[in-house]
Amino acid sequence: MGQPDMQPEGPLGDPAGRTLPPGDWAEPAARLDELYRWVEQGALRTADRYLADRLRRRRAANVLRGGTAAGVVAGAALPLLSAAGAVSGCAPWGYLALLLAVACAGADRAFGLTSGLLRDTVAAEEVVRRLRTLQFDWAAECAREMLGPAEGTAAEAVERCLGILRRFSEDVADLVRTETTEWLLDVRAARPPLALHTRPRHDPPPVAGRPFVPHSGPRPNMPRQRPPEPR
Repeated sequence: MGQPDMQPEGPLGDPAGRTLPPGDWAEPAARLDELYRWVEQGALRTADRYLADRLRRRRAANVLRGGTAAGVVAGAALPLLSAAGAVSGCAPWGYLALLLAVACAGADRAFGLTSGLLRDTVAAEEVVRRLRTLQFDWAAECAREMLGPAEGTAAEAVERCLGILRRFSEDVADLVRTETTEWLLDVRAARPPLALHTRPRHDPPPVAGRPFVPHSGPRPNMPRQRPPEPR
């Protein structure tokens, strides 16, 4: 059960919900190496996916932050130049520049570019850190097998190795799920609250000599009472 050289093959961005690769357990050591290679490649693809997303977010965030800074500077400078008489008729362009700055800042917040950039960086570093832990744990199991198992059978050693791979896969899946949940919360927090649409109430006009009582709903239909009969 030697530790193979792990280099990711094929396109990056491994889709979620992968299934275990088929294989034969006639040779447990080769099968365990195959499963280790599969788990490690999945972790590398996950880290590369976060790094690629981080690069895209950084480019878009830099453009929006640059637009915000340029809009603020232009919005503050153009009215001053117009008031000083250096440039005539540029005050409206200053207000437009301020509007552009607000739009760029709002787009950055609405799409979660800056916050997503930080989350992608942290997520990629966490995946790599967990992968290093897996590699050391796997090396320890390989060394234990080469030196000879001090306790337990070969079946127990295989089960122990499978447990290491399973815990690592679940840990990475929990990390991805937590990051996705935080992204959804940020997107929902950046959206403006929906206005509550209520039906207007039609209150009757006030009558002189009668107290005004606002109409709060349909009036109950009360049964009419017959006047008392004269005796």
